[in-house]
Amino acid sequence: MIQNDCTELLAIRQPIIQAPMAGGVTTTRLVTEAAKSGCLGMIGAGYLTAQQLHDQILEIQAETTQFGVNLFVPHPFTVNEAEISKAAERLQPFSEELGLETDMPAIKTYDTLKQTFDQQIDVIISLNVRVCSFTFGLPSDEVVSRLKSNGTVLIGTATTVKEAIAAEKAGMDLVTVQGSEAGGHRGNFLNNQEESMIGLMSLVPQTADAVNIPVIAAGGIMDGRGMAAAFMLGAQSVQMGTAFLTTKESGANPLHKENILTSHEDEVIMTRAFSGKWARGLQNTFTEEMRDANMPVFPITNGLTKPIRQAAAKQENSEYMSLWSGQSPTLARSETVRKMVERVSKEADMLIRHFPLRGQS
Repeated sequence: MIQNDCTELLAIRQPIIQAPMAGGVTTTRLVTEAAKSGCLGMIGAGYLTAQQLHDQILEIQAETTQFGVNLFVPHPFTVNEAEISKAAERLQPFSEELGLETDMPAIKTYDTLKQTFDQQIDVIISLNVRVCSFTFGLPSDEVVSRLKSNGTVLIGTATTVKEAIAAEKAGMDLVTVQGSEAGGHRGNFLNNQEESMIGLMSLVPQTADAVNIPVIAAGGIMDGRGMAAAFMLGAQSVQMGTAFLTTKESGANPLHKENILTSHEDEVIMTRAFSGKWARGLQNTFTEEMRDANMPVFPITNGLTKPIRQAAAKQENSEYMSLWSGQSPTLARSETVRKMVERVSKEADMLIRHFPLRGQS
C-alpha cells in the first residue's frame, strides 16, 4: 500500500481520489463507498444549492469523515437577451422532438452564482469538511484564509504548469492536474481550451518539477497501469472519474453507464454544445447537429439545454443526453466501488513495488 505526502495530507489509505462529478453522479452512496474503500470521496457540488450541499454533507458525515467537496469558482459573464433568444431558437427543434414546452428556462446570473458559492463556503466551514477542491479557477485570498483557519485542506485544479504554479501561490495544499484525456469539463482558467489541451503524460512530470506541493494526476486513468504510470511520472495520487462513474454505486443515469461500457475510444469527442464550455464526452445526435452552433458561454448554454437533457433522460433517449467520458471507455467496468479500488490498487502495487516514489514513506 502506497503512503506518501498526499495520502498523509488527505488522511487516506489508498492514493486514489474519486473525481467530483457534478450533476448527480456523486451520490451519498458513491462518496461513502469510496471513503470506506480507503479513497477520498468527493461531492461534486457545482450545481448544488447551499442547502442541498448542507444536507448531503450531513448524510455522508453520518458514515464517514473521509470526503471532500468540490466547488466551481464563478467568473463574471454578461447575459445578453438577444443572444439567449437566438440560442433558444437554435435549440427549438430539439425541444419539439422531445415534446417540451417552449418556455424559456431560468438563466442564472453571475451575482446569483457568486452568492451560492459564498454560501457553499459557509456550509463547508460550519460543518468542518476536511477537504475542499476548486475547479474553473482559484478562490480569493479571503476564502483561502477562512478555509485554512478552519483547518481545511485545499486542492486546486490545473490544466497547465502555469495554472499549477498559480494554485500553489494561491495557497493550495495540493494540485490536481487534468490531462486532455479527462472526461467532462476541464478546469482551465488561465488559458483558452486549445492552449490547455496537454496530455497527462506530458503534464504530470513538468508540473511535478515546477511545484513543491503534491501532484494528483487526472485524465484517462482507469486501471493499475495508468495509476503506476502517473506515479512514475511524479504524481503522488490519482483522481479517477469515468472509472467511478460506471460503478454500481454511481448516480449516473443507467443509459450513460451503458453507453460508456459499449463505446470505443474514437467515439469520445470534445464538445461545447451542452454547456457552452468545452467538455469531453461521447458523440451523439445532439453533439453532431450542434457541432458548428455558435452558443453563449458557460453557464448560459448549460441552463438553456438543461430541459432538453432532463427530458431525454426521462424518455431514455441517450441521443440528447450529455454523456461525459474520458478517453478510455473500453477500460470501464460495471462493478462495485470496492472491487474496482481493490483491483486497481493491486495492479498498481504489483507494477511499482520495486520503484522509489517521490514523497513515499
